[in-house]
Amino acid sequence: MNMQASRPGIILDQIEENGSVNVVDLATALNVSEMTIRRDLSTLEKEGLIRRIHGGAVSARGRNYEPPLLLRSNTNIEVKQLLGKYAAAMVAEGDSLSLDVGSTTYELAINLIKRQNLTVLTPSLHISGLLLQQPNIRLILTGGILRSTEGSLIGEFARHTIENIFVDRLFLAVGAMDSQAGFTEYNDDDTLIKQAMIKNAKEVIVVADSSKFQKIAFSLIGPLELAHYLITDQVPPDALLSSFKRVGVAVHVVGENGSVQIL
Repeated sequence: MNMQASRPGIILDQIEENGSVNVVDLATALNVSEMTIRRDLSTLEKEGLIRRIHGGAVSARGRNYEPPLLLRSNTNIEVKQLLGKYAAAMVAEGDSLSLDVGSTTYELAINLIKRQNLTVLTPSLHISGLLLQQPNIRLILTGGILRSTEGSLIGEFARHTIENIFVDRLFLAVGAMDSQAGFTEYNDDDTLIKQAMIKNAKEVIVVADSSKFQKIAFSLIGPLELAHYLITDQVPPDALLSSFKRVGVAVHVVGENGSVQIL
């Protein structure tokens, strides 16, 4: 359990992983009082994220629920930093890149600071703000309609920009991945932007932690074979790993110590 994450974020992660949580167990694991946990659960219930049950809580999320970027940015921080650093090492001088919106791709962008001779296309205001002062990175914003909860740019204007630019590598974020359903996302406006970026990239690299395994979100991005690589932190479950192998996706598993297993 990542103790750097916010307490509500940890609670949501535990519900997502286990299906339910228990007040007593959470209080012990997080070293706080049961009353504190109950207050956290009440807050999360008011936000429509969970449903309280006797002694604990279960998820109230539907497939179109998208955890806010601020909340996602405070969960699995160390894992996302590892994945971002590893993904950035795949970038070569002179590359043109598309960087998708997301907390893990943001960590990747941090590792591009002071890199030389790169072109970066992104619909993310957070990533563009990070790279704004880098003189050796040519930064291209897609334009479009602001989706304020994500700091992302969506709509026809954004898609038109992307459709006219061809890049070497796309680093793609996804909401979920499943051996049968493929890659999915929570919001269909974001999905349309992702599909446009995929179409015009020579190489597609999905960067996603293991919390996305064998889950299905609301909107289909595309089949697993759209990716060339998956960068993640754990070996996928057998069914998912078999599906990746069958369609020729190379899975790079980055360990806590920086070790890498290529499957």
